[in-house]
Amino acid sequence: MLKLIGSRLLQMLLIMAVVSLVIFAIFDSDKFKKQIAVAELGGFAVSALSDQDYQAWLDRKGLNVPFYDRYFKWVAGVARGDLGRSYEKSEPVSQLLAKRLINTGMLAFWVFALMVPLSLTLGIIAGMKEGSVRDRAVSFIAVLTTSLPEIATAIVLTVILALGLRWVPANSAMVNGWDWRQLILPVLTLVLYDFGYVARMTRASMAEVMTSQYIRTAVLKGLPYRRVILRHALRNALIAPFTIIVLQLNWILSGVVVVEVFFQYAGFGQLLLDAALFGDVYVIQAATLVAVFIAVLSQIISDIGYTLLNPRIRFS
Repeated sequence: MLKLIGSRLLQMLLIMAVVSLVIFAIFDSDKFKKQIAVAELGGFAVSALSDQDYQAWLDRKGLNVPFYDRYFKWVAGVARGDLGRSYEKSEPVSQLLAKRLINTGMLAFWVFALMVPLSLTLGIIAGMKEGSVRDRAVSFIAVLTTSLPEIATAIVLTVILALGLRWVPANSAMVNGWDWRQLILPVLTLVLYDFGYVARMTRASMAEVMTSQYIRTAVLKGLPYRRVILRHALRNALIAPFTIIVLQLNWILSGVVVVEVFFQYAGFGQLLLDAALFGDVYVIQAATLVAVFIAVLSQIISDIGYTLLNPRIRFS
């Protein structure tokens, strides 16, 4: 187990180092830096920016030093917790990123709190009796919600709940501070889109377990059906869904851009889009490292959970 965790952590560090180097190389061209300067100085075209203004901007931002000096300086800053300063927001990236991650974390908490029990329950119910009416009903709903793009689900929910019934606000801009009603639409959008995928995986895993020999033997021995399900079927049936659910951590972090932009939710996805449009290299760099960290961390949790749920893997 410790060897597995150590190898995954080493892999994470190597991936983060390669990704950071690639990102730095991409955003180090003069053309790109001039576009950032024009955007920050309020110009309209690169050709309108004089060489004198451009050189002064480079001196002020510390971008006139060699690439490797800036890269290793940034790496040393990351080790100290200093992620640089945002060009667009003019504030430390660490503070900016922390606020947006907290907002997205709150969104993710409620998504998982609703999606996990809903998808597991419906998937187990459907898989207990393959081909039944409830199985077909759950499968139909799961396929329907998964096939709809997030933007389509967001529009439908906004039209019905916000514009039609007026139960919730149409956006989640949080202008006047936190309001729990502003979380309803983005949370429902993500839950409806994601629960179908997890429910289908749970249903398939449960249906496969129910046809196994040891389940048939337990039933033929006269064990109560409830005990067969709870004591014998669930543990093996939850191996695949557990892996899928943990990997949704990475999806929540990097895949909520559409939802956060549509509802004007000040989260990680909105920050990443704004930084990409503006060319805020330090924000993009830090956000990429966070995404890589979450991706590898979710993989580590998935491997550990899979090992605990499957003793054959644990002792192999």
